[in-house]
Amino acid sequence: MRKRILAPLGAALLTAGLLVVAGNQSAHAADTLLSQGRPALASSVENGESAAVAAVDGRTDTRWGSQWADPQWLRVDLGATATITQVVLQWETAYAKAYQIQTSPDGNAWTTIKSVSNGAGGTETHAVSGSGRYVRMYGTQRGTGYGYSLFEFKVYGTSSVTPPPTDGPGYVYANPPVTGVVPSTEIPPATNPPVTHREFQANCSVSRTNLNDDPIIFPNLPGASHSHTFMGNRTTNAGSTLASLQAGGTSCVTPGDKTGYWMPTLYNGDQAVQPDGPQVIYYKSGVIDYRSVRPFPPGLRYVVGSPTATQDEFRNAPGAVEGFECGNSAFNWDIPANCPAGTQLNVRYQAPSCWNGLHLDSPDHKSHMAYPVNGVCPVSHPVAVPMIEFKMAWPVSGNMAGVRFASGRGFSFHYDVYNVWEPPILAALVRHCINGGLQCNPRGFDQYKPERGAALNENYQLP
Repeated sequence: MRKRILAPLGAALLTAGLLVVAGNQSAHAADTLLSQGRPALASSVENGESAAVAAVDGRTDTRWGSQWADPQWLRVDLGATATITQVVLQWETAYAKAYQIQTSPDGNAWTTIKSVSNGAGGTETHAVSGSGRYVRMYGTQRGTGYGYSLFEFKVYGTSSVTPPPTDGPGYVYANPPVTGVVPSTEIPPATNPPVTHREFQANCSVSRTNLNDDPIIFPNLPGASHSHTFMGNRTTNAGSTLASLQAGGTSCVTPGDKTGYWMPTLYNGDQAVQPDGPQVIYYKSGVIDYRSVRPFPPGLRYVVGSPTATQDEFRNAPGAVEGFECGNSAFNWDIPANCPAGTQLNVRYQAPSCWNGLHLDSPDHKSHMAYPVNGVCPVSHPVAVPMIEFKMAWPVSGNMAGVRFASGRGFSFHYDVYNVWEPPILAALVRHCINGGLQCNPRGFDQYKPERGAALNENYQLP
């Protein structure tokens, strides 16, 4: 890979329709920086590195770099329709000579709000007038023989959405909070043998059934929710707290995992169907730099998915992996109409794995967590934690017309997690299996790399 030389960010240069200024010129007082920490996509990345999200992470020591060809683009999703008033591009040495700034309501149809034909690199600040949810730099002519490379792509303006509060009822603060974390954009070095997995399993059986309680959504309101199937902690109910769960038992193979896991009860007609035997709950790395993943803090809780999701929302959710499957039928976004006799109905669904470091819970039970963007945690949620993946199996087959969840159709599937691991046990498994790049069973043992040993002994305790 070529050696990078930082572009000078020096003198101000005024050309036709283009203002190049030194340093970090702030936007007009009425403007707000809308792009920082937002999801970003790009037409390509250089050698599989230099992710798009690096151009909106608020750091000038990370960058997005494209392949060495024209055209290329970088797109940021502002999350809602916004009035765009200013765009700032901080180029690395590889800059664009000709490009357009474009907006779109849906990421498909684009409107050009600024055209540049004589770009000079450095820091370029453009006053613009436009609106849209998506904003992109569309490069048509490179200024060097390399690709396009942006330290930062900053979009200013006024959003149609008021930023959510970060304090008040419904927020549970971490004690202590985790601060000063910068999301890792590093790519772990190649190893021999190569790292192919970064995970361990928590095998947990059903612990409580057909209980209309939900201590996250409806705390201290027994009977207020739809029916749930509980796994892990044997005492979970509407009044559960961290202390009560810590005092409870567990149906998980690992005694140190007293986490409460629950999901809507599955019905076949009016008959509840429970998963049979230990179910697989994966703890994985959701980020590229698996070495940066940290254990959950005690008491962290959140909801994955939504009982009100539409089929399209379920199919396109960041956490959807394979949807529903049975027999040879896979990638179904609703419960299949028929499953071969003797098979099981399976579902796989992934949780967010980036935490804001401040809250153990939030009013919507989701906003303190976020999914990685292109394998990197957003600046707003910089702490990489294990990515939970439910792999559930129900013994139901044949005509599935009467099979549904207590929450509704198949695409209403969701689940809740209330972390009650013993911290030393969880830390050992995260360190050995996720940070160590292994494919571990509940003991933290990788049968394909037995020489690496196990994190826990035969009794699933620390050695």
